[in-house]
Amino acid sequence: MKAKSIVQFGIVGGALMLGVVAAGCGNRTTRIETGTGTGTVTRGIVVSGEGKATGKPDIAQLTLGVSKLANTVEQARNDAATSLDAMIKSIRDNGVAKDDIQTLQFNISPEYDYSNGKQLLKGFRVTNVVSAKLRDINKTSKVVDDAVTAGGDNTQVQGISFTIDKPEELQAQAREKAVADAKARAQTLAGAAGVTIGDPITISETSFQPIPFANKGIAEDRGGGFAPATPIEPGTLDVTVTVTVTWGIK
Repeated sequence: MKAKSIVQFGIVGGALMLGVVAAGCGNRTTRIETGTGTGTVTRGIVVSGEGKATGKPDIAQLTLGVSKLANTVEQARNDAATSLDAMIKSIRDNGVAKDDIQTLQFNISPEYDYSNGKQLLKGFRVTNVVSAKLRDINKTSKVVDDAVTAGGDNTQVQGISFTIDKPEELQAQAREKAVADAKARAQTLAGAAGVTIGDPITISETSFQPIPFANKGIAEDRGGGFAPATPIEPGTLDVTVTVTVTWGIK
């Protein structure tokens, strides 16, 4: 966004007002308002600041399940249930608690083949998807590979995401950086306007913790040989805090 400045002089209710508005990059907005006279006039600098802290994720969230097509609903449901039961048992055997496994989707629907202007019933598809929260992130690759082996050809792995279980320390670091950023911007603008900032009058905050999402190919043993472990890299996460501060003017 192109930076711009607007300077206005006017008489409002018998008070002489000087307003300076500056729009910076992104969604940051700075406003300086000063005034004298008998009316009630806001005197302050409103500025936003951003702080960021980086940490390693300690939770992996798996989304996986089964999808089975068969001639009858009963056969599709039975086959899907057998595969998913084996997958869940494998996940539990790798130390994932029962309360950390949750059903996300269960669906039964007919599936058709369209050819030569005709609609032919192929069968019925049953899809059952669960999420599993891994609190031992170092076991992610093993949990995925074992679950794929247990589920067989009906297996679907829809994705893996990573997060930080207790981000409070990183949020505190990001918050301090955001306030310092807001103060530095306010001081620069106050100097340009010929005023001095005082104590903060109001502070508001928003925080954002992005969760990277990755779809990974699954290594399978199709020829009786050695199947390498699925490579999964959790990387790092950024915790971002944005504050909007109104600083008083001296």
